This record gives sequence, C-alpha cells and structure tokens, in this order.
Amino acid sequence: MTISTMMSWLYSRSLIVRTSMKQGEIRLINLDPAVGSEMKKARPAMIINNDVLGKLPLKVIVPITDWKERYGTAPWMVKIQPSEQNGLTKVSAIDCFQIRSILEKRLIKRIECASFLEVMQAQQGVVRVISAVTK
Repeated sequence: MTISTMMSWLYSRSLIVRTSMKQGEIRLINLDPAVGSEMKKARPAMIINNDVLGKLPLKVIVPITDWKERYGTAPWMVKIQPSEQNGLTKVSAIDCFQIRSILEKRLIKRIECASFLEVMQAQQGVVRVISAVTK
C-alpha cells in the first residue's frame, strides 16, 4: 500500500481530519528567519484574509504579542483579552503594523478562533496602518 493510498483510506474513515485554515483562526506560527525589526520566533497570529480569495498557499496574518501598557497609544496595536473562544492565556496585542502574507507551512498548529468582533478590530487596525488619516 502506498502512502497516498493509506492517507486516502485514513481520510475516508475520518481517522485523520483535514484542516482548512479560516479567517479568524488564531494559530501558532513560525516567523523565523526574521530580518531587522520583524517579529521573530514562534508566536500566535490571527488569519485575517478573506477565505474565498487567493489560490496560492498563503495566508494574511497579524502576529500577536504580550500586551504592554505603552501600546495603548499606538493606533495599530489592538488589545485582545484572553478567552476560551480565542484560546489566548493572557492579555495580548495584535500588532497590525506587522501584517504579512506567509506560507501555510509556517502555520504550526491551531490554537482557537477569534470572535467576529476581534477579527473586525484587527481589520480596522490594518486599515489604520494603511490609510492616510489616523485617529
């Protein structure tokens, strides 16, 4: 039995579940190697791209880091509270200035899924980064 045949058999019997990466999912990602001021190492990130768009194996993500009080004045930092739904364990910040497209193979594992409001707040943070006018 070939590996391909064996995998097909396992999938058909739901012994292996295919995962599709969806908008709003929070996943552990590998950002190494990084250059300069880019975020480094494995960390959580939120997928923010529209699920319907794109044919390449890429996802648009915003990385998540520990919240620091000084981030409160940065319009691109979105504070996110830990919850059972999002799977985060501490108050965090979505760094919308570090938005990027990454290969799906950099996505290590699914943590949980953000709420609709959290996804909207992240997308609004990205809009603040790319718009000409900020508030």
